[in-house]
Amino acid sequence: MNIDKTKKNSIRKAFGRTLAELGGYNPNIVVLDADLACSTQTKMFKDKYPDRFFNCGIAEQDMIATAAGLASEGKIPFAASFAMFATGRTYDQIRNSVCYPGLNVKIVGTHGGVTVGEDGATHQALEDIAIMREIPHMTVMVPADCRECEEIIKYAALHDGPMYIRISRCNVVDIFDEKYHFNIHKAVVVEEGTDIALFTNGETLAEAILASQELKKEGISVKVVNVPVIKPLDVTTVIDCAKTCKFIITVENHSTIGGLGSAVCEVVCNRYPTKVYRIGIHDEYGQSGKSDELVKYYGLDSQALVKRIRTMYMKEVGTK
Repeated sequence: MNIDKTKKNSIRKAFGRTLAELGGYNPNIVVLDADLACSTQTKMFKDKYPDRFFNCGIAEQDMIATAAGLASEGKIPFAASFAMFATGRTYDQIRNSVCYPGLNVKIVGTHGGVTVGEDGATHQALEDIAIMREIPHMTVMVPADCRECEEIIKYAALHDGPMYIRISRCNVVDIFDEKYHFNIHKAVVVEEGTDIALFTNGETLAEAILASQELKKEGISVKVVNVPVIKPLDVTTVIDCAKTCKFIITVENHSTIGGLGSAVCEVVCNRYPTKVYRIGIHDEYGQSGKSDELVKYYGLDSQALVKRIRTMYMKEVGTK
């Protein structure tokens, strides 16, 4: 797969644009925001359908409770805020008012992970996926690029049930073209390989692809699997990779506790025990800095991944 890191687009704008487009087809779609419409890009929906947009102010708990009420009356609410606040401040409302009754609320957390950048630790959601995936009835999705984000938002609008969709603040590399179609039940193999199976999603997918291509020049074959849906996880693909590759690596812009890495470990532990290395943020808070600097600092860029994966490979397999 050929990707160009110099060409990036705003995944938040892809979200806002798709939401506004869907609003024209379905009058039951409503949007709620916590006074961050310019940042989350829900302003695109607001500009087109002001009577179906609700600025709940800096009161995320009220936003989620209001979304639950709207869903109970047949509306399809999309509630958006920074991932840190959309999940951290609202756990009780999400658990008891949305997921317990199984209401059709779509929660979109923008600005996920360390790539929030200069806003620092208080705004960098590194626990949001762990929080959301442990709640019964909740679906958890993390799109990697604009095309996948568009597909996921369209899916969310058409399918009933609570959903959490996490997108980044920073612009992302285009990976998928117009032929790509999202499947809630399937992870996507984007690079073939036989030595290592690498599972990732979100903006780290591009870094993993580049790392895989560089390692193949050294004779290390890395299969890269995009996992846009962490819950329900594509168990079949995880087990197939465990059976056909020497070991597994997970890479995520999230804590290594409770996120994608934990989800993969839970599957192989029960179904097909194999070695799993988890790359992410290790039981610590983020910090302030430019997004690219933080990706490099936490070892999530392609150059760092090449070094880390090479070391893991040498430990497990040795030289060829």
